[in-house]
Amino acid sequence: PLALPVGSRGQWLSGMALIPWLAAKTKKVRIGMSIIDTPYRAPGVMAGEIATVDQLSGGRVNVGLGSGWMPEEFAAASASHLFPRRHAHVRETIEIMKGIWTNDVFEYHGEFADFQRSGFGAKPLQKPHPPIYFSGLKDPKRSADRITKYGLSGWIGIQDTPEEIVRWKAEIQNELEKAGSKRKLDDDFDMCSMIWFAITDSPVDHTRNHKLSNLLVGTKQQITDILKEYREAGMNMPLLWPPFPRLFPVPVSKTIDDLKVLANEIMPKVNA
Repeated sequence: PLALPVGSRGQWLSGMALIPWLAAKTKKVRIGMSIIDTPYRAPGVMAGEIATVDQLSGGRVNVGLGSGWMPEEFAAASASHLFPRRHAHVRETIEIMKGIWTNDVFEYHGEFADFQRSGFGAKPLQKPHPPIYFSGLKDPKRSADRITKYGLSGWIGIQDTPEEIVRWKAEIQNELEKAGSKRKLDDDFDMCSMIWFAITDSPVDHTRNHKLSNLLVGTKQQITDILKEYREAGMNMPLLWPPFPRLFPVPVSKTIDDLKVLANEIMPKVNA
């Protein structure tokens, strides 16, 4: 869509193919996609692929799942028929993957998948399965329902301000308590958001501009200050990505350098 800051001619790599390469090239970092739109993939096949990478990586896979939101993307994936029921597809995918990962053989009879007892190969190294994160739900009740029903490990937003993190976390926690759940989001639950990140030499205007805000684009001091705000707000896993080229072109080499500065200079101050 022309109204969005998205370029269709960029040079990027496919996430599902990149993950095994990253597993082979690294030893400690956790690996995953934020996020996998489930309507584009067969749940059983995806469960087997993720279990394989979890084995090969020594148990370092995180699983981020979402429903997708762009009709044009569904059309490109030959999945337009699933768009009206995409949220239900996420629920079935979680049920199928958890069933495959925790049973020697598994069968499922649902709206989108229907198969008899089958084996799907190796199980994940992480037990009972890799942590599952969900994305895109700004509906506190539905988020709480998924956390309770599926034991999910985290919530992923996009370009959320510290104030929004505080609000989402409080509203989801309130819905959990109303449902009688004892789950506490302050304990073993990750609040995440995908946020543009780049270090600049000069201060950047941080005036709020909805999802186009420069939340983590700025000087080292600006980024240090807002990361402290995020920590106080309850976000414990910021997911950093370069800004869209049309807004703020950043070479890959600079992103790598900025990440080194983040780890070696900024985070020690944030955690002090």
